[in-house]
Amino acid sequence: MSPLKERLNTLGLHHTSAALDDLIALATKRRWGPTELLEAITEEETKDRARRSVERRLSRSKLGALRTMADFDWGWPKRIDRTAVEGALALDFMARPANVVLVAPQGLGKTMIAQNIAYNAVQAGHPVLFTTASQLLLDLGSQDSARALDRRLKHYCTQAGLLVIDEIGYLSYDARNADLLFQVVSRRYEKKPIVLTTNLPFSEWTTIFPNAACAIALIDRVIHHASIISIEGDSYRRRMAEESRAERKARKS
Repeated sequence: MSPLKERLNTLGLHHTSAALDDLIALATKRRWGPTELLEAITEEETKDRARRSVERRLSRSKLGALRTMADFDWGWPKRIDRTAVEGALALDFMARPANVVLVAPQGLGKTMIAQNIAYNAVQAGHPVLFTTASQLLLDLGSQDSARALDRRLKHYCTQAGLLVIDEIGYLSYDARNADLLFQVVSRRYEKKPIVLTTNLPFSEWTTIFPNAACAIALIDRVIHHASIISIEGDSYRRRMAEESRAERKARKS
């Protein structure tokens, strides 16, 4: 490695160091002067740092693999407010800030929409955290001291610019778990947005937290300033499974 490349690496300009030979060759071919070469180096380094920043945010978001909205079948649900969904995907709610609540039975794409909202937020430069309700409450409930719990609450409430909580309603929780979720919602209330997905209307949330005194207050803070998007219809996954079985049966016959 040349002394110049070593110095660039020492300065943290790793991309410039790796691409230096190509940049100098391009500068020679196009007869760039020092200013034009410096501008090209700066542009390349800026692009690479932006790319690495997105990669770090994606890794920290715990988002995992996702299908893009190009794969979403808008014609399958019997009822869906496409304008509201596209507004959420455009992150219209982030600046206010407001919550987004996706209410739908299983298999209608609410998690897919929530994942794409989270992905768009990452691309826009926001720190994002994607988790399920059960993972969130298991994490908070496992803390063995008040200090440890407060540290984890800060992780969910202050460090994440956007918090996505998936799958509220699939399990019932005791009063302590309800209190923990209430703390998360309350600490973020009117400060930082939350995206929630649930298979139950709010009138049935008392079945999720049957013995919790804070259930009504929790719902109140979730829905205040929220965009509530209801999706109705039959399970898309069930349809795909039925079509797959029909295709296998047809091949065998």
